[in-house]
Amino acid sequence: MELHIRNVSKSYPNGVQALKDVTLTIPAGMYGLLGPNGAGKSTLMRILATLQEPDSGSIHLGELDVVRQKDEVRKTLGYLPQEFGVYPRVSAEELLEHFAILKGIPDRKSRKALVEALLRQTNLWEVRKQKLGGYSGGMRQRFGVAVALLGNPRLLIVDEPTAGLDPAERVRFLNLLSELGENSAVILSTHIVEDVSELCTRMAIIDRGEILLEAEPLGAIEEMRGRIWRSVIEKSALAETERTHPVISTKMLGGRTVVHVYSDTAPGAGFGPAEPDLEDVYFSTMAGHIGRRAQLEAAA
Repeated sequence: MELHIRNVSKSYPNGVQALKDVTLTIPAGMYGLLGPNGAGKSTLMRILATLQEPDSGSIHLGELDVVRQKDEVRKTLGYLPQEFGVYPRVSAEELLEHFAILKGIPDRKSRKALVEALLRQTNLWEVRKQKLGGYSGGMRQRFGVAVALLGNPRLLIVDEPTAGLDPAERVRFLNLLSELGENSAVILSTHIVEDVSELCTRMAIIDRGEILLEAEPLGAIEEMRGRIWRSVIEKSALAETERTHPVISTKMLGGRTVVHVYSDTAPGAGFGPAEPDLEDVYFSTMAGHIGRRAQLEAAA
């Protein structure tokens, strides 16, 4: 089942235009929505989760109209927001069973079986009796996924799910999302490039409410081959390098600065070709290099 988003726009009373004519087609599997904080990701996720309405545009999940058939959409939707509250003095098992009742699963035997299956799937069965207030950040996120999976949703939306997780919890959580993407459409909204690189078969980059790029991560990386150049310079030389070259990213390495430059030809002495990755795609897109090139090629 595909999710079709067509020409969706949204503005707030303070004058901020959060979304500008967003058009995307999201197939089954893992789909990454990548962008900086304030790019419009959470607004789009809330609209898809039927918590807000767009000012204009249409959204369809299969045959369902997401804007006009909210109740029907909610029956087949799982949503894990960036921040969600739990009752700290209640166990995971108790609270998940409560949510299952609210989801419309009245039969006690079926409900118990479902709760056990979800807690096992999210690797929380061994700590099911533990109070949620004692859960780590990653355990809380996995509990949120268990809640989102009630009702076997065809679309699962997760908003900034790995922010604040330690490396081990992040790996566990990403592995869980990867498994879920085998059976349904999962939208991963994040500002962390590695999350998209490791999980998603398709992605979009959004900034200031506009979609800047929509592509397959591996294909987008391959398109960058031969256009990313690397140099290691002294920190004091950074300003001059940024003035004379189209620098897309910098990072510190052993007290020196590693510079990545976008260019169709060798930038000059001191630069060598770099193996591109999704960070290079992201920073080049944000800098406008990929967008401008696409426009030129389309006009040719």
